[in-house]
Amino acid sequence: MCVIERSPVIETRRLALRAPDMSDAPRIASLGADYAIPKMTTRMPWPYGQADAEEFVARVHAQDWSRNATFVIDLEDAGVVGVLGFFPNEDGRLEVGYWIGRPFWGRGLATEALQGALSWAAHDWRRKLVVAGHFADNPASGQVLVKAGFLYTGVVTDKDSVSRGASVATRMMVWLA
Repeated sequence: MCVIERSPVIETRRLALRAPDMSDAPRIASLGADYAIPKMTTRMPWPYGQADAEEFVARVHAQDWSRNATFVIDLEDAGVVGVLGFFPNEDGRLEVGYWIGRPFWGRGLATEALQGALSWAAHDWRRKLVVAGHFADNPASGQVLVKAGFLYTGVVTDKDSVSRGASVATRMMVWLA
């Protein structure tokens, strides 16, 4: 397995995926303050504010890049538009999660970011299997995953959503390099 000693930068046609720094926290907080974002994630609290964004950036800087890889999604001429991260799930499998701020929905940015991140994970990080899930009430996220090459497993499981304070039916998917 490849060991990453520092955070990589992944470049796509319109995006750069890079580790966040504290100067990104206000933008992350602003985008995350829209309940439409945290309610479709498992980990983001609600309400989401500056302190949450700063804590997120600090956690990313402390992460073990051989096991976790978390990036802000930086759109040329617009700055940070979202977040994408790989992490080991409760089964020990590599899972990916992401979000894009509402002003940037419908432009294919999540798909582009995910495709770039998966290419990096396969070629540079040497990962061959990635799992993902989307809440059943978020079919747009399912379409992003399908466009990036994920396949439905047929498994629907309940995953906790911190912001909703409830478990939500989640459709599980898999990607193979």
